[in-house]
Amino acid sequence: MTISRRDGLKLGGAAFGAAMAGAVTRANGQTVDPTRTYSPGVAEQDYVPVITPNGSALPFEIVENTKVFHLIAEEVDHVFAPGLSAKCWSYNGQVHGPTIEAVEGDAVRIYVTNKLKAPTTVHWHGLIVPSGMDGVGGLSQRAIQPGETFKYEFMLRQHGTFMYHSHHDEMTQMALGLMGLFVVHPRAPAGPRPDRDFAYLLSEWHMRPGTYRPDPNEMTDFNVLTLNGKCFPGTAPLVAKTNDRVRIRFGNLSAMDHHPMHLHGHTFNVTETDGGPISETAQWPETTVLVPTGSTRTIEFIADNPGDWAMHCHMTHHVMNQMGHDLPNMIGLDPQAMQALTASLLPRAMAMGTDGMGDMGKHIAMGHMAVPENSIPMVGAQGPHDYITMGGMFTILKVRDQLDSYDDPGWYQAPDGTMATVASDADLERDNIQL
Repeated sequence: MTISRRDGLKLGGAAFGAAMAGAVTRANGQTVDPTRTYSPGVAEQDYVPVITPNGSALPFEIVENTKVFHLIAEEVDHVFAPGLSAKCWSYNGQVHGPTIEAVEGDAVRIYVTNKLKAPTTVHWHGLIVPSGMDGVGGLSQRAIQPGETFKYEFMLRQHGTFMYHSHHDEMTQMALGLMGLFVVHPRAPAGPRPDRDFAYLLSEWHMRPGTYRPDPNEMTDFNVLTLNGKCFPGTAPLVAKTNDRVRIRFGNLSAMDHHPMHLHGHTFNVTETDGGPISETAQWPETTVLVPTGSTRTIEFIADNPGDWAMHCHMTHHVMNQMGHDLPNMIGLDPQAMQALTASLLPRAMAMGTDGMGDMGKHIAMGHMAVPENSIPMVGAQGPHDYITMGGMFTILKVRDQLDSYDDPGWYQAPDGTMATVASDADLERDNIQL
């Protein structure tokens, strides 16, 4: 049904507002009237600010009812994890760029300064904007030349989790880091607000051991998988109090791969895509959500299970660091026999991988094995009980009954009787377990 504004006045303000909201919602998930002017949304009052682990929010100023942001594209030395760094392309010195955060109905003006040696643009991925603001070099605008500053301005007509990235020579520029998250909060939230609202941008890189620049020509052999530009053990934990309502937003701008993101210790509902919110009756429960490349997914749950819980991509090679995929299969090989054959030629060599890669990080940490310059072990870091044999796209959700702050609370202390331990002879005899 088409309703004119004059007819709307006859219906009455409340009824007309509901009718307009319904009509707009059916198109692109919008819930604001694009012909109106709205006051800029206020953090803590209108929304719970997003937390970008290992990142930050882009600051802004309000000028004549408009939120004004400034992005600066520039080269930076970026640390993926202690021991592994690279020369990347960044926004405002961060990889990935700072999260742009605003409220549905806000008018935004975003300046983009190009301090790179190459032309660039910025595309507002998933946002409904005027054609001339879409940021596709050569199609909707000319490229931003080195030293130039361009201005983008538009009204945020929908809410949800979106992204921004270069759309000029994107194979190169995105592979070097030019991307970030764009979170738009609803003007009138339909459900309860989260206590903790986390946002992650998923990406993949190819860093040849010993080199200092990502390879943008790689198509399949990505060996550094990151959450907000960090790989484990460089990823910061998510911290929540018991019974906090937690929202996690995932955006995926990996070049070639989807990521099934798996959370331990909890189930969650998938509540939004980049196309808009999913109605409560259509949401579905999961423990793993597939985030396709170029898409976003949002999940929500109650953190009702205290502990340290892994969160990671469930593609097993995506929880490794700088893994080489063109190696011979060494599983089952006798390491002593291998050492004897190679000792005269390579006296310091170790036969790795004969029983898997789980001990590689331990050998390196103990000085038994060296790695090339600017490289890190394929897996992990020391945990509270043993070495954690995961890397890459891996982090930890830390849920605690008591917290003075949301700083990292350290490792979880499991109550007596709630940790897997070595079975005693008495246990085996009681349960008739034959070894």
